[in-house]
Amino acid sequence: MSTPETVDVVVIGAGQAGLSAAYHLHRRGFVPLGTTEAATAARTFVVLDANDAPGGAWQHRWRSLTMSTVNGIYDLPGMPKPELDPASPSVDVIPPYFAAFEERFALAVRRPVQVRAVRREDDDPHGRLLVETAASSDSSGTDSPGADSPAVFRARAIVNATGTWTKPFWPAYPGRERFAGRQLHVADYVSADEFRGQRVVVVGAGISAIQLLEEISRVAETVWMTRREPEWVEDDFDTAARVEAIKGVEERVRQGLPPGSVISVTGMHWTPWARAAEARGVLVREPMFRRIEEHGVVLADDSFLPVDAILWATGFRAALDHLAPLGIRLPGGGIRIDGTRAADEPRVHLIGYGPSASTVGANRAGRAAVMAILADLDAAVPVSHR
Repeated sequence: MSTPETVDVVVIGAGQAGLSAAYHLHRRGFVPLGTTEAATAARTFVVLDANDAPGGAWQHRWRSLTMSTVNGIYDLPGMPKPELDPASPSVDVIPPYFAAFEERFALAVRRPVQVRAVRREDDDPHGRLLVETAASSDSSGTDSPGADSPAVFRARAIVNATGTWTKPFWPAYPGRERFAGRQLHVADYVSADEFRGQRVVVVGAGISAIQLLEEISRVAETVWMTRREPEWVEDDFDTAARVEAIKGVEERVRQGLPPGSVISVTGMHWTPWARAAEARGVLVREPMFRRIEEHGVVLADDSFLPVDAILWATGFRAALDHLAPLGIRLPGGGIRIDGTRAADEPRVHLIGYGPSASTVGANRAGRAAVMAILADLDAAVPVSHR
């Protein structure tokens, strides 16, 4: 194991939430670890990102997800988005924007760095946390462990901004391992053209499920299946609806429950692609199949439906496995949150989680987490822990 690097704050993840936190840290005088200024700085931070390049999860999205169809992208703090063509694929727009943001504010993000574990250094509640990685590289060009060498950071606070993209949820269904056709999750989706002329089952009731159902149905035969009958809401998914969704999720995480989805709080809102699918007669919900067989699925009425592919649009879970050594996840899988803090480990702040999972929520949570950390560091703490 490498000799630990001592730092005040480790930010894990460089998507919207992580970049927001890094911006507010830098703005309040924290200096990126490994830079020339860090040697004499009063306080330092480091951003660790598992991706090879800037852009967070946006660099992995399908090309048909354009700026006109994404579910709202808020500006990063201190740097508005440039004028954009609504028809531009988000994968061509957001990653360059994130990269320009990192460069403009000299955030020195280290990548690719996979965080393996966060654990307590000792039993002192005012002590440091150890952030263990599988690899470390330094985008600032200064000396640091090579990309193939694990690194350890001793931090006074952690801002966890790891999102959900790396944790696609695959429901367990009998026979799934026997299916001879193609199974993929939304996270693996590239283009509808891959399914041209096929019969595709789309599983799920979220925004992505409906969007991809509408898209794939233009080149293939689609069957849309969900576990429950969707509850359609006639109102548009406007600001009031978003606020209501955030309130519902906020209450769940306060209780330590898994955040759940926006759909579970607000119901299904009519989007342009939902309207388009309905107009073409493809927005027809079928009950979930009973089991999967080699060449198709057995339906609720025990009849057999031959299928070429199954697209699991079944959502994501928070990527929090690296926090397991802290023991802050409750039996139901959630973490109790107080503001941005993990209530059972106040040195850890979770942003882009639960009520702050939206892009505007991530920005606000990044600022809130930094202000809370700053207050902690300014408080009376034994010199030995500084």
